[in-house]
Amino acid sequence: MAAPGSVRDGAAARQVAARMAEAAAAWLDALDADQRDVASAPVPSADDVPDAERRRWFYTPTDHGGLTFHQQRPAQQRAAMRLVATGLSTPAYVTVATIVGLENVLDQVEGFVARFDRERGRDPGLYYLRVFGPPGGTDPWGWRFGGHHVSLNNLVVNGALVATTPCFLGADPATAPLLGGAASRPLGRVEDLARDLVRSLPAGLAARALLLDRAPSDIVTGNRTTVSAGDRALPLTAIWRDERFPDPAEQAKLQAASDAIDEAAGYGDREHAALEHTSEPRGVPAAELDAEQRTALRALLGTYLERVPPEVSPLRRYDDDAALDAVFFAWAGPTEPGAPHYYRLQGPRLLIEWDNTQRGANHAHSVWRDPAADFGLDVLARHRAAHAH
Repeated sequence: MAAPGSVRDGAAARQVAARMAEAAAAWLDALDADQRDVASAPVPSADDVPDAERRRWFYTPTDHGGLTFHQQRPAQQRAAMRLVATGLSTPAYVTVATIVGLENVLDQVEGFVARFDRERGRDPGLYYLRVFGPPGGTDPWGWRFGGHHVSLNNLVVNGALVATTPCFLGADPATAPLLGGAASRPLGRVEDLARDLVRSLPAGLAARALLLDRAPSDIVTGNRTTVSAGDRALPLTAIWRDERFPDPAEQAKLQAASDAIDEAAGYGDREHAALEHTSEPRGVPAAELDAEQRTALRALLGTYLERVPPEVSPLRRYDDDAALDAVFFAWAGPTEPGAPHYYRLQGPRLLIEWDNTQRGANHAHSVWRDPAADFGLDVLARHRAAHAH
């Protein structure tokens, strides 16, 4: 059985990898030479320096690295989205497409103004796709798709899909009105299932699950390449490709926004210590949940682990009671709907974080990580060792 943060090195992983390789090659073939220079990057490796760019990821509206939709003709955009779809389940693909479209909604919310030192701050054309190494064959290769509130990272080694994390999806606005009184909530179940779970806990377990009565400003591990004990929430200004905007006025706006977000959280050293990432999970283990709560936890895990194609999802690992027992659930902030809140799921080869705190708790972030093997670094290290001679 696959580890929770990885996928099988078997027939299913090879089938998905083959679909990815065919779609990646078709997209690259549709590009001209200048476009391919931007869309292509070196072969993934276990060495930090040549592989550093592949290991960078973001969820802010910054340069994620690669070829944007704006730089492609419609037929090329279609081929790009075909590649993106190979790495997602159908519900996840719909969710990603909706998140991209939310840039238009957010643009209206903010008054259709220029932001972030670029012509259009909220821009559905600024999603970036890049392929690392020639797709197909036995050599390592991978691809990355990202833009505001989306980061998908995939690695193929020896013809099999071996890593799909970090996998980040966000939504701003998290809730928006639709005609007839309905609401658009792309990540609604990702939030509601966790809230239902924490509110179902008896008093003793609820007290242990609650790490703090206030939520942090953001996910705690941020966009770090690797996760380490002691990691604390990063300021917004740290989660951008460049250290500063060329325009000092835009940099000042970003700094002011970052400061306001941190001030709203009201976190000092004590609060950061209560929420910092730890090697040993905090909160309540599934082993202490009742049958109905365990079912709810499995459903919550599914909103993350079923983002990838179903044949390679590690969710079925948690059909094993012992595997589920080792997953811990923790919460920060109030539990009533509409209040800023945060939760974490943590276990062997598994780290999941969610926050909905900014913009009046209408701006959500969610990430699935494998702390031991994000970006497939464990597999690449073994691959290098096997081919050292």
